[in-house]
Amino acid sequence: MTAAGKPDGLREDFQEKAGRGTKRRKPVAKPFSIRLSDDERKMLLREAGKVSLASHIRRKLFGETASPRRGKRPSRKQQRPSTDKALLAQVLAALGRSELARSLQDIAKAARMGALPVTPELVDELHCACAEIRTMRDALMEALGIRPDDGQ
Repeated sequence: MTAAGKPDGLREDFQEKAGRGTKRRKPVAKPFSIRLSDDERKMLLREAGKVSLASHIRRKLFGETASPRRGKRPSRKQQRPSTDKALLAQVLAALGRSELARSLQDIAKAARMGALPVTPELVDELHCACAEIRTMRDALMEALGIRPDDGQ
């Protein structure tokens, strides 16, 4: 009997039936917060790339010795383009705004009207320029993961 007047066996039986003491939950990692300046956070986000910010910081702190995360669910973080892809997109946009197509059309129009002397060398240079522009556009689109139109 215990001091409360209940038999010891009854208390142990209750704890066993209630699940206390028999099953242990895995310890849950405790969160830790840190204040960052805007510049520090931008730098870490840039370094992290497609990895979540928390995973990147853990990897920087602990290196390869960082313990694996429980559950290892896919990141809910929105995918944002890497710095390289953002720069490539800017270059592709600049190529689109450059009016190269309009300039080539003006040259072709002048040639049709007879205002531009058309020599075999000029024709070759124009074909070469068109091919180079198409190659640049296709390379940029491929680097960005955009499928170029086959009809152009």
